[in-house]
Amino acid sequence: MSIWDHLRELRYRVTISAIAIVLGALVSIIFYRWLVDLIMAPWNRARTALVEARPGASLMVVNNGVTSSFTFAVVLCVVAGLILSTPIWVYQLWAFVAPGLLVKEKKYAMGFIGAATPLFLAGCALGYYIWPKGIEVLLSFTPQDMGITNMQDMAEFLKMEIQIILVFGLSFLLPVVVVALNMAGVIRGYQLKRARKFVVFGSVVLAAVATPTTDPFSMLSLAVPVSGMFMLAELICRISDKRKGITEETAAEYAIDLDDGK
Repeated sequence: MSIWDHLRELRYRVTISAIAIVLGALVSIIFYRWLVDLIMAPWNRARTALVEARPGASLMVVNNGVTSSFTFAVVLCVVAGLILSTPIWVYQLWAFVAPGLLVKEKKYAMGFIGAATPLFLAGCALGYYIWPKGIEVLLSFTPQDMGITNMQDMAEFLKMEIQIILVFGLSFLLPVVVVALNMAGVIRGYQLKRARKFVVFGSVVLAAVATPTTDPFSMLSLAVPVSGMFMLAELICRISDKRKGITEETAAEYAIDLDDGK
């Protein structure tokens, strides 16, 4: 295929994916109230826990401005449409990439997709689960008995919730990326062992920068699983290298064999 044929194919795949997302967003309008309850459930749990601990706490969810409610509804429905149409746009992505892969590469790609999907969903679920605790920790800094009311804008709250869920979901893909790089010969198990302490430190820094709440509970809830999954990926890579007879001494020779097609 020429470059123009590839571009036409890409345009077709993107168009189908966009139509599927729009249709999913339109369908989600039917379940709008249920979606709002789902999004606001972490806030309600955090508010209940905080009021029980501090009976005088004053908390309120508001819509600031004329267009705030509309913006919230549009963003929520588009995100829901993106989730509902996941099988369609993932297939379109695969259909665009698959013709350029060899049979062995297709097998590896399907294996990585099969591993990445549950890990991503597990990370998103963990982010959604710990999000109420993060809210509670942040709101607990409000001075007591001073007539101060915490007012949370719904659109801003939705933005923060989506951010923290995606950060957790994407972070859980670390072991898949590490194992894929190992199978491609980019990194080796002994190299991962050397980098372990730097990765643990980096995961803490990543959690501090990436999580929008900046509370220590959310940061540790992200840093600890990421560090643990990196160590698991390191173990898998070292076992794989051992089966191939690759050590620090033989790695250079193995790379030469790969270049020669052996």
